[in-house]
Amino acid sequence: MWAALGIVYVVWGSTYLGIRVVVETLPPFLSAGTRFVTAGLLLAGIIAWRQGPAALKVTPRQLASAVGVGLLLILGGNGLVVLAETSIPSGLAALLIAVVPAWVVVLKALSGDRPTKGGLAGVLLGLLGLGVLTLPGLSGDVKAGGVVLVIAATLCWSVGSFWSSRLPMPANPFTASAYEMIAGGLAGLGVGLVRGEQHGLDLSAVSGRSWAALGYLVVFGSLLAFTAYAWLLQAAPLSLVATYAYVNPVVAVALGALVLNEALSLPIVLGGAIVVGGVCLIVSTERRSPAPRSRT
Repeated sequence: MWAALGIVYVVWGSTYLGIRVVVETLPPFLSAGTRFVTAGLLLAGIIAWRQGPAALKVTPRQLASAVGVGLLLILGGNGLVVLAETSIPSGLAALLIAVVPAWVVVLKALSGDRPTKGGLAGVLLGLLGLGVLTLPGLSGDVKAGGVVLVIAATLCWSVGSFWSSRLPMPANPFTASAYEMIAGGLAGLGVGLVRGEQHGLDLSAVSGRSWAALGYLVVFGSLLAFTAYAWLLQAAPLSLVATYAYVNPVVAVALGALVLNEALSLPIVLGGAIVVGGVCLIVSTERRSPAPRSRT
């Protein structure tokens, strides 16, 4: 159990660093689309090999639901983060994304599910931290456009996570994930082509570390960590599994500072601490709610 939890903590926390390295020499949407189409096809192949091709069969409604959720999670939630990391530090992106559990609580409240007092306090803390984290963009230290993109990504991910528990999804969560990744990845490739990312793309000029980071994201970020997470949901207490939501940002910030020498400004440190504190409140008081799904 602790080995699986360690994988989710470290690997998902490191994906922000991986994305930052990938977009150094690879276009954002084409690289993200390639990552998820590859991971989705690999996962589908593993499912067919281990459980038989019948495990991939879904109804038209289930497929439509998986595609819709995949567009929100993969294209909107992850794709916008990849685009944002071309202009903002990976650690800041991770801290901004940590506010996702707060948006999920808000969406549940709008649907009639009254939040706990602790959950409401966590939402308010998370929004306060989000405001502090946007200060670098407002002051010109970080491109404001990148900050806005990540905030939009958190909304897409929150809506996708919220709807995924209310739509007729495939019964097998691995099958659902495979279709989500393939659909979102194909959409990402389409957006990349529309943006013209293929023009001037010279694959021979792509750095070895960008290729290595892309491979890492496919194998470890999209396959290994997801499998560990899915297993934990069945084998570990939900309150323990959900702690990844406030451990991942800490890992991401530490790796960004150590590997890429990303600056740790006062707004980033203070805002990050407030957001993580808010998420801790939400996770500890909303234990009966589904854990928010990972966005990387």
